[in-house]
This record gives sequence, C-alpha cells and structure tokens, in this order.
Amino acid sequence: MENLGYYNGSFGLIEDMKIPMNDRVCYFGDGVYDATYTANHLIYSLDDHVDRFFNSAKMIGIPIVPSKKDLKNLLQEMVNKVDSPEQFLYWQVTRGTAIRNHAYPESDIPSNLWIMIKPGSIKDIYQKFKLITVEDTRYFHCNIKTLNLLPNVMASQKAAEAGCDEAVFHREDRVTECAHSNISILKNGVLRTAPLDNLVLPGITRGHLLHFCRQNGIPVDESPFTLNDLMDADEVIVTSAGALCIAASEIDGFPVGGKAPDLLNILQKSALKKFQQETGAL
Repeated sequence: MENLGYYNGSFGLIEDMKIPMNDRVCYFGDGVYDATYTANHLIYSLDDHVDRFFNSAKMIGIPIVPSKKDLKNLLQEMVNKVDSPEQFLYWQVTRGTAIRNHAYPESDIPSNLWIMIKPGSIKDIYQKFKLITVEDTRYFHCNIKTLNLLPNVMASQKAAEAGCDEAVFHREDRVTECAHSNISILKNGVLRTAPLDNLVLPGITRGHLLHFCRQNGIPVDESPFTLNDLMDADEVIVTSAGALCIAASEIDGFPVGGKAPDLLNILQKSALKKFQQETGAL
C-alpha cells in the first residue's frame, strides 16, 4: 500500500475515500491542518506539529475529538500501515458536517478528522532555490494554519510558471513569509526573521532554525525586514518541514546569497542532523 486516507474512523486508499458534500471544508475551507514527513516509519517533530494543530483549531473554535496522545497514536498507526518508509503525512480537522450556512453549526455537530499519507521525501537540503516575490494579498490571520490557501496556491503557480521553487510574500516593502515556507536572512553574522505576529505562520522548522542559531552562538533578530534587505542579504534561507533549511541563489532573476557559506553550512548540518536523529534517515 503506497497511500492511505482516513476520515472519522474509516480507512482506505485515498482514491477510494468518500467525503460528505456538506463537510464545511467543501464550502468554506472551514478547518485547520498540519503536516510533516517520515523516514523509516518514524514521524519527524510530531509533538511540535500536533501542538500547533491543536492551537490552530483552538484559535478558530473547532474542538478536536481525540486527545493529543490519541491523535499521535492514530497518526503513527497510519504510518505503519503503508509500505513506503518515506512519507508525507498530512492531517486536518473541519467544523463538522451541516447544511451550508455561514454561521457555525450547532455545538452538538462533531468536527471531522481527515488524515492522508502518500510517498514523499524531504528535499535535498544542499540544492539552491530560485524564488520570485509576490504581493501578499492574504487576510490577517496568517498565524493560524487554516485551509484557506487560495492566495498561496496562486502564488505557487506563479512561481512554477517562472521556473522557480517558491514565492516570497511581501506587504508593501515588508517581507512576511513564502507561499508554503518561512523565510529568513543572514546579514553580518546575524539571522533575521519576521516576528511571529498575525502575518506569519509560526513554522516548526523556523523555530528549529532559531534553536540552531542559539546553539552555535549566531545572534537572532526577530524583527521585520524589507525587500531591499532580502536582496542584499548574505544568505537567504527557506525553511519548512520538507525543505528543512535551503538557501536561495536567485530572486526575481537576480543572484542573491552565497556570502556566508560557513554559517549556512552550520545551520544546514544542524537541521539535517536533527531530522536524521529523529527518524534514523541516512
């Protein structure tokens, strides 16, 4: 078995799963999600991702039926059921199944839990990304990992059409994050990354990056930075569960980075070591 789906207690191949039309995800994207990767059937940073999942659900008032412990056990059960040792593991909760209405359904309507697994591996951490910049037109709840991702999808498509790996969002001159990653820069020996306000998702791997900096005596500055700062950075770093810590070599067709390879190497080795230690990956 290469892929597997789960919906409220039912397991099956993803292509065979059936979802009620009145699940509120269909009309409103009314839910939250999280995701990570596995190797050797071991889930990377599971505690961190489950904690963020519960926090996102709490912020929009969706109750999650299983406890954190039970959800972790269920996710591990799913991982064990598939053959591929390297997997992309995704889960989401939606605000239940009810006739379409913008207001929340009655409180006795239970939430719906989805899980999806498909073969997938983390990216080569030592490749170089090409990026484009895109005006950030999303709403003001970007700190919640919701299912409302249409602007992210559109930005990702622009990046793909430009032959790039990611899109960097900016609100006027302020850089926020990427379409499905966080972004940081190294400048004069300091790692700069956007503060965790309502315009930025609290990335799990972003948090790891800050920890690696502090372990290695690299100062951290969590304050807004601009497009000019981005283009002038010694290194531009993209972080996510699948990318871990990948540097950019080009933004909007202009070369960037490549000026602090030693510091970059420290951070990349730290990220790869953490993944390998938790999953036994080679």
